[in-house]
Amino acid sequence: MTRIDLHCHSTASDGTLTPAQLVTAGAAAGLDIMAITDHDTTGGWAEAAAARPEGLKLVRGAELSCRWFGGAEWPIALHLLAYLFDPAEPRLAGDLATLRIDREQRAEKIVGKLRADGVPITWDEVRDYAAGGSVGRPHIAQALIRAGLVRTTDEAFASQWLGARYFVPKTDLDVFEAVRAVRAAGGVAVFAHPRATVRGRVVPDQLIADLADAGLFGLEADHEDHSPAERAHVRALAEDLGLVVTGSSDFHGTHKTVQLGAFTTAFESYEKIAAAASGVPVLG
Repeated sequence: MTRIDLHCHSTASDGTLTPAQLVTAGAAAGLDIMAITDHDTTGGWAEAAAARPEGLKLVRGAELSCRWFGGAEWPIALHLLAYLFDPAEPRLAGDLATLRIDREQRAEKIVGKLRADGVPITWDEVRDYAAGGSVGRPHIAQALIRAGLVRTTDEAFASQWLGARYFVPKTDLDVFEAVRAVRAAGGVAVFAHPRATVRGRVVPDQLIADLADAGLFGLEADHEDHSPAERAHVRALAEDLGLVVTGSSDFHGTHKTVQLGAFTTAFESYEKIAAAASGVPVLG
């Protein structure tokens, strides 16, 4: 059976393995096909491609920070997995550049708030943890762990730290505009963990139906943040809307306990994604 994991992160965003280490680990975990989907960046693509082990197919992608602005009270944040898009397409490239700049500015503001309260971390240290990639809150969490103030990344994201007290909002793409931009760049858009209520509020099913009309291609059903009932709900919704279903680890290295290949995508779904994309090819 072909083992496919379509949601994996490297140090290009907030994972703990370099892109080269990530593809090596994917092959060692028995994956036949894997995707590199760092947050709002294609910065790990070249290194992952150069280090790709023989026999491993690589799907190049990104996880886009999006928001639905139609919520009754306030916008709902959500993530869109974009696969096999042309990174040079001006519209999407511009969106990604804007998001990366915002992520760095946001992280620097958070560090400033922490330092104002006497927390012994520095911006240079946080940037070093990012290793040249996109700086995010997990890198600040690493600095807090090093300082002995928290024990784990989850603890750093609790309300007394990065979850609320030192929270700084970030810029996100309108999800409809993001779906259209991915399509314009020849890519395929899949809604990441759409029913993960453990993460907070989720969007209504009607929004997903509207996104399908706008060009959404699939839904990620099998994910560690989905309960069995939520997975079943996503699968039924995908069937009703004619969308593909994916499953993925959302691997972040030591930032999460989930391992590569913990959840996988059916080969038939992968084939549909690869056939629908025209931005860049699958490597391998």
